[in-house]
Amino acid sequence: MTTTANNPRINTLLGLAAALWVIWGLVHMFAGLATIGRDTTGAVQGIADGVEPDRLELDYPDAVGGIINQHGFNLLWIGAVTLVSAWFIWRGSLHAILLAALVGGLADIGYFLFLDVGGYVNFFPGTVMTIFSATAIITSFSAAYLGRPQSSNATTAEPTKIRSLS
Repeated sequence: MTTTANNPRINTLLGLAAALWVIWGLVHMFAGLATIGRDTTGAVQGIADGVEPDRLELDYPDAVGGIINQHGFNLLWIGAVTLVSAWFIWRGSLHAILLAALVGGLADIGYFLFLDVGGYVNFFPGTVMTIFSATAIITSFSAAYLGRPQSSNATTAEPTKIRSLS
């Protein structure tokens, strides 16, 4: 999917999606490091920030600490993947758009279903980050749609590029 580099609508959509994924990725990388860097009680309190901290002050088994640290590691790598994808989204890569949507989007679906709907988290930063990822997915998919080849004879088009920056 190649279009000209001077399509301001596509450029704006890709730039917005990339910026949102950069912010989303950095926030999740920070959250991952913060989760790994805390004791289990502090990490659980940090994740479930909508719950009164005293209610989460428990003597957790070591296995729970391992699960929480794995969650922190997952936040870290998911954030890193979307952060790197943001660069390639800005460059017009359809593969990066799909990768960020799958990784970041699926992570946020789980967050929304199990933490947001459960009422365990505050609106900021968690729910705001879900809105960021949904907006990034919508804007990047819109750019991909606008940048698609316009004819079925577009055999010379690069199917993995939305635009060319050359």
